[in-house]
Parts: sequence; structure tokens; C-alpha cells
Amino acid sequence: MLMKLSQVGSWLKAKTSNRRGQNTVEYLLMLTVVVGVVLVSGAMLKKFMPTLFNNIQQMITGAAGQMGSGGGS
Repeated sequence: MLMKLSQVGSWLKAKTSNRRGQNTVEYLLMLTVVVGVVLVSGAMLKKFMPTLFNNIQQMITGAAGQMGSGGGS
């Protein structure tokens, strides 16, 4: 059975007018963008992380040292 071109067009329009899967695709695209941004920002911050952790460790050590050396009455 062969369809005429107009029948194919109306059949395609009927099949593509179903928007049920469109929301899923949109959410997957948004999730892909969010994951991409997280990965790129993580890769950019990776080179700063060791320095950042060392600075935090030094601040904590310094604060703990000041607490122990506080002059009381």
C-alpha cells in the first residue's frame, strides 16, 4: 500500500504533534548544560584547589595557635 504525498504529510503531522516526549528532551538538554558547566568550572578550579586548601589549613592552624596562647588573668 502506497500513500500519496498529502497523506504522508498529514500522517507525519499527526505523529509529530504528540508533545509528550518534548518535555523529557528539554529536561535532558538542560541537565546536559548544567553538567557541562559544572565540569568546566571544576576543571578551571582544579589548579587553584591545592593552594586554597593550604591557605585554609594555615588559617585554621593560626587560629588554633592564637586560642592556646591567649593571655588570661
